Amino acid sequence: MYDNVVVSAEWVAGRLDSARIVDVRDAWEFDGIGHVPGAVNVPFAEFRSESGDEGMLPGADTWESLLSAAGIGPDDDIVAYDDTHGVFAARFLVTAELYGHPPDRLHLLDGDFSAWNREHGSTTESSAPAAASYTVDVPDHSPLVDYDTTRAALDDPGAVIVDTREAWEFEEGHLPGAVNLDWRDLVDDDTRGLKPPEELSAVLEGVGVTPDTGVLLYCNTARRISHTYVVLRSLGYNDVGFYEGSLTEWVERGGPLDGSVPDDVLE
Repeated sequence: MYDNVVVSAEWVAGRLDSARIVDVRDAWEFDGIGHVPGAVNVPFAEFRSESGDEGMLPGADTWESLLSAAGIGPDDDIVAYDDTHGVFAARFLVTAELYGHPPDRLHLLDGDFSAWNREHGSTTESSAPAAASYTVDVPDHSPLVDYDTTRAALDDPGAVIVDTREAWEFEEGHLPGAVNLDWRDLVDDDTRGLKPPEELSAVLEGVGVTPDTGVLLYCNTARRISHTYVVLRSLGYNDVGFYEGSLTEWVERGGPLDGSVPDDVLE
């Protein structure tokens, strides 16, 4: 278990000079609405690709260029945020982990930019980050699981396959035996951050996800599972599989479904 996976605004406020703060919103939001002081902007679209290394990952060369341009080094503490309860920021952090950034140096701002703004100041001023040279170091062990591993998990009684999409999407069609856990069920609408730990445990246990189970996550394009993955990691879950291909690959390869998934659902 890593400490400080999900961090408070106060935690971030005390580390503005030491951590690299990454805002993954669009540039017009970063520049026009404002951002956390000292943050750099790496919009979601820039680290999302359909022709990268695996599934939607951008590719190692693209990732190195993005982080170098953002002034991020391979050992920096990174805090990421968005204005959508953290789901896009979580995707940034998972991408960093999959490309070898030390997991104990990856942090999600609890809440989002709106939550930060309630208690802390923002700015529309930005400056070019200091030059950095980022190098990908793909780890020997990764939470990534492929199609074949996911297919085998359908018959594994020790694995819980978790669909993190909305209920209506799940009802349209899902992997056989999967349970539905909408990623937003882990978020408190009032605070915009995570629900308290006891509530999170109740939600997870309600669908059979406990620390002693093997968990395999999927959605449509691996964005929503990023948030759930970060939450589970913050709670000390050690056996979590991240199916990067998710339903997009599953349907393309003819994987079995309970129900059917219309093409437009995967967009």
